[in-house]
Amino acid sequence: MTTTVLVVDDEVLLRTAFSSLIDAEDDLDVVGEASDGRLAVELAARLRPDVVVMDVRMPVMDGIEATRQITGDQITGDQITGDQITGGPRVLILTTFDLDEYVFDALRAGASGFALKSRPLEELLSAIRTVAAGEALLAPSVTRRLIAHFAHQAPARSPALAELTEREREVLALVARGLSNAELAGTLHVSLPTVKTHVSRILTKLGARDRTQFVVLAYESGLVAAAGPPG
Repeated sequence: MTTTVLVVDDEVLLRTAFSSLIDAEDDLDVVGEASDGRLAVELAARLRPDVVVMDVRMPVMDGIEATRQITGDQITGDQITGDQITGGPRVLILTTFDLDEYVFDALRAGASGFALKSRPLEELLSAIRTVAAGEALLAPSVTRRLIAHFAHQAPARSPALAELTEREREVLALVARGLSNAELAGTLHVSLPTVKTHVSRILTKLGARDRTQFVVLAYESGLVAAAGPPG
């Protein structure tokens, strides 16, 4: 299955280079390019790519606001499939610095992860595939910094958390700590289909788009801040 990609960056050389390298992959297809956030929003609505590779600092409209508009544009008829809500584009943030101050805002705005411009191409390609699959793209070092960031803030309890069963809250906390579906099944002593059912129900109740949004909500609410990531 081919993953369609929209590349957004105001630097034409970087945008062209990223597009060429991504398009060279058999399973990835660049369907458009944009030089600013406003154009990215327009193209994302028209082209409906699977993944938007989004720069942060751009003229006209920055990547954070563009991400908020793209991920907030839920189309009628979105379906829960596995670990994500299908139908809308996933946003992969491109940043120059490891977890700069913009990354938190981008994750809150609906981004599914981020990649560093300075890292090898293979990591960017892997990140695109990971985001397209609905997985959380947060390395352990990022998870630790998220914990540190939210530990200094008063928990912002989401009303939607009250709708979760005790088991669903347990699943949410484990997903936020980085456990895969297979690891969840082993930890909870249930079958893989049961795990997927729990994840899908949590997505629906919380209105989250994918596992990355689980992580952000869990840390913001204080659900997992005390325990931290496993390992």
